[in-house]
Amino acid sequence: MPSFSLLTATLFGRRITFLLPFILLFGAARAQTNITHHPLVSISAEDKTRGLNGPQSNFYFSLDGSEDYQNAGFFGQRIRPYLAYNSEALSYLNDYRRQKTLLIGERLIFVSAVAFYGQQVLAGDKQVYLTTKQQVAIGVAAASLLANVFISRNTSHYFQRAVEEYNSDLPTSYHNLLRRLSPTAVGVVAPTGQPQLAIRWSLR
Repeated sequence: MPSFSLLTATLFGRRITFLLPFILLFGAARAQTNITHHPLVSISAEDKTRGLNGPQSNFYFSLDGSEDYQNAGFFGQRIRPYLAYNSEALSYLNDYRRQKTLLIGERLIFVSAVAFYGQQVLAGDKQVYLTTKQQVAIGVAAASLLANVFISRNTSHYFQRAVEEYNSDLPTSYHNLLRRLSPTAVGVVAPTGQPQLAIRWSLR
């Protein structure tokens, strides 16, 4: 009877040893159903080098190290869904959108002032270049250009900070979890004359 119990325990232990990696992987797969994938967001090399008062063209971004860059949109609206869970990143992105909105307003004022000045020049039979109204238009255009300097100064910085804040708070990805759980070596050994499955893990 003792030998039968020992044999049963040995066989049961071997079954557990054989099934252990599958149990772990199944558990990881079940955990994935509760994990929302937050991809790594990268911006193009040119966009990373934008400094203060840099160009105001749209940013381009990619996901999980892909070389397929996407246009983030004028207000960053196309990258917003990826940053949505991070409140700090969204705060910076909202600042970026605010600056771009101000930029549109400033451009409209500048163009309107220049158009008004031109209309005043051609209004009479004789071209006049420095009436009171024209002086006001020139002053508005100059103020608009000055405002553009302050508006554009940190606009790009806000977008860059939004991406940096998002990436700094990324949780451990499911792919990294599976990589750590996957065995480093699988083989068959027979130390007692009976073939046994050998699986080895290394901490990574």
